[in-house]
Amino acid sequence: MHDNHLSRHAQQVLTVTQGKAHLHGPGTDPSIARSWLRCLEDYHLDPALTMAPTVLEHGRVLESRERLQQVLHIAGNEMTSLHQQLCGAGHAVLLTDARGVILNCVTAPTERKIFERAGLWLGADWSEACEGTNGIGTCLVERQALTIHRDEHFRGRHTGLTCSASPVFDPHGELLAVLDVSSARPDVSRQSQFHTMALVNLSAKMIESSYFLRNFANQWLLRFHLQAESVGLFSEGLLAFDGEGHICAVNQSALNLLGQGRGGLMGQPVEAFFDCTLDEMLGRASPDASAGWPLRTRDGRRLFAVLRGQAPRTPMPRVPAPVIEDRAQLPGICLGDAALQTDFRKALRVYERDAPLLIHGETGSGKEAFAKAVHHASQRADKAFVALNCAAIPESLIESELFGYRGGSFTGARKEGMRGKLQQADGGTLFLDEIGDMPLALQTRLLRVLEDRQVVPIGGEPQMINVRIISATHRDLLARVQEGSFREDLYYRLNGLEVALPALRERGDKSQLLDFLLAEEARGETVLIDEPARQALLAFAWPGNVRQLRNVLRTLAALCDGGRVGLEDLPVMIRQSRPLAVHPIEASERPLADAERLALLNALEHTRWHMTHTAEQLGVSRNTLYRKLRKHGIAR
Repeated sequence: MHDNHLSRHAQQVLTVTQGKAHLHGPGTDPSIARSWLRCLEDYHLDPALTMAPTVLEHGRVLESRERLQQVLHIAGNEMTSLHQQLCGAGHAVLLTDARGVILNCVTAPTERKIFERAGLWLGADWSEACEGTNGIGTCLVERQALTIHRDEHFRGRHTGLTCSASPVFDPHGELLAVLDVSSARPDVSRQSQFHTMALVNLSAKMIESSYFLRNFANQWLLRFHLQAESVGLFSEGLLAFDGEGHICAVNQSALNLLGQGRGGLMGQPVEAFFDCTLDEMLGRASPDASAGWPLRTRDGRRLFAVLRGQAPRTPMPRVPAPVIEDRAQLPGICLGDAALQTDFRKALRVYERDAPLLIHGETGSGKEAFAKAVHHASQRADKAFVALNCAAIPESLIESELFGYRGGSFTGARKEGMRGKLQQADGGTLFLDEIGDMPLALQTRLLRVLEDRQVVPIGGEPQMINVRIISATHRDLLARVQEGSFREDLYYRLNGLEVALPALRERGDKSQLLDFLLAEEARGETVLIDEPARQALLAFAWPGNVRQLRNVLRTLAALCDGGRVGLEDLPVMIRQSRPLAVHPIEASERPLADAERLALLNALEHTRWHMTHTAEQLGVSRNTLYRKLRKHGIAR
């Protein structure tokens, strides 16, 4: 049956590429027909041939990841968010380099084997020359967003996949990467991919914009659009110029808005394209670029713009003592919750004494933001803060990423070697996210580093380092210690102080946090939320915590008309949600239920609502504790 399918698919490919009449099917799309023709005539591929994917050597994958390190860091959260928006199940979110080599993959752990069987391996080459017509490879050639649905693939072995891919360009218009969502589900229709394709394209544009902004953080940056409310959104034009007013880089939106080609802009004076002098333009600049103003082009078209001034090069202020009277000024974090503020004070004092921090919290609760805030409030604020997500990096690469390697230490290794995260963080802070997912063998090496204060790169000699460790996890590490998947000595070595971050639903500063995140996502624009919409947002359970709230607010800020968000603008799941009701209890169960409820309240009061300590005191897991709190309608 399988051979028959391959044979039929191969015949269909040959029929289309020979120019024979076809009224329906994959051949009706010119881009598919072009790609099939390339596969036959340029790459000499056989559509019926089943062969394993071409996978790069370990060292080459590491080298490719290092080249795109900044892109991978930017794309990491965006890929996780995209996977969540697609409801996760049945999808793999992939990022490749400009050659089509897969460098990162976000998927459910239970589905990883499914996608690996389909050939979606880390390091696998999905260029057209290797795998024929496919989302990644054809996107690289066509340089545009596209979907390749099942039988539209060239190779018969890939016809079970549906792939939607979008290119990511650098500030100079060169192809940087490809963002792809692949599904192996048989019930995926082409029509259902319109929504997926829109999300993939939006995510790719956000990665592009973030990469542009980071690369020109120390240049003058003009952001503009035809509509004032669109400045700051992914469709805005971005134009960077140097101190002499010469254009350094532009994105595609800027080219479209100015009606110019890239060659006609690069290196030219910025005032040659706008109806104002350079001095007048610089007079409008501000460090945060929040106030928009009208700007006309030389041909008379009106735009709206903001100009970000050159970033100051003064080092961040040192904090001689862990005092946080005004923590509202810390970047990227809101500390309106009194208990959270107390935990922050403790964490900063412990960190300054060189004791490790272990942050525990649900996924999306802001563990990295908390760790960064501690770093920036410390005396190491002007040193490096380096983050490594132990769950996001494939097991085969974690050792190299963490410890680095000496040149020539294994096949494919770079001649000059590579500095690991521990060396990059020397003098500063290393943040190990999802430490509970670190392989057991690496736990032993990490423990040795913490004890000896020196790192041994793969194939290299010991090197002394001065680094402080903050680790984080959403897992119950003590349970993993008991089951043998986490070293007990490492647990106690990392746990100088454990900080339990509350879930969003437990925080006492939800209203303040809502305003804080909205201000960040509005990027200087005024966005008001009507009271009914605000109450619905505050009442929602937020299973994805702060990350989910931020994503919703980002979308609302992007789509709101007139700077106002109403109840009708909220996602359906938030509009239709209701506060969790207390389950009715039969009269015969009431005394037992009342006793359980009282025991919960007493334990919570005793631990000051510290969920981890409460769960330990009651001898239950955190999940069981939360379930019982919902059952009895107990809320902070």
